[in-house]
Amino acid sequence: MFEKFGEFDTYSEINELAENLFNEGDLKSIKVVAEENGIPAEVAEAYINMELPYLCDALSAALGKIDIEVAELKPKEIMEDWVEYLRGQCIENEKLALKVRKKDKSLKGCIGALLSWSFKNQQPVDKDIIKAAGVNAGKVTLGIPGMGRAKKIINKYYGA
Repeated sequence: MFEKFGEFDTYSEINELAENLFNEGDLKSIKVVAEENGIPAEVAEAYINMELPYLCDALSAALGKIDIEVAELKPKEIMEDWVEYLRGQCIENEKLALKVRKKDKSLKGCIGALLSWSFKNQQPVDKDIIKAAGVNAGKVTLGIPGMGRAKKIINKYYGA
């Protein structure tokens, strides 16, 4: 992740580097910057061909970072749902999209915040539900946040 050019704090930094690389004629590096930041190759080509005035905007930079982090993290089940919810929230809330791009924020940290809440808010599961599930444990607890709570946790984590 972010091997050659490092992690960028804002989409403006990505665009500034892309512009400098373009002005230097280093078109190959523009493609590398795009790839490292989850920006589709077609978008990089369109930028290089001067069909786009910039390589990314706040939303595409945020979604690109999420995509790069997902490729490394490989979330499953409820974590996938949280990631999709985060993507949707970025689309609806530009302030969140800007915060997702920050260097000190990560998908791992966001999921960690959701998991932390989950452990702190476990509730006992009714014995009839435990029996219906075929579980032979004396006590079972569960603490997964609903989507409203998840939204609050996500926004708090990212500071949006």
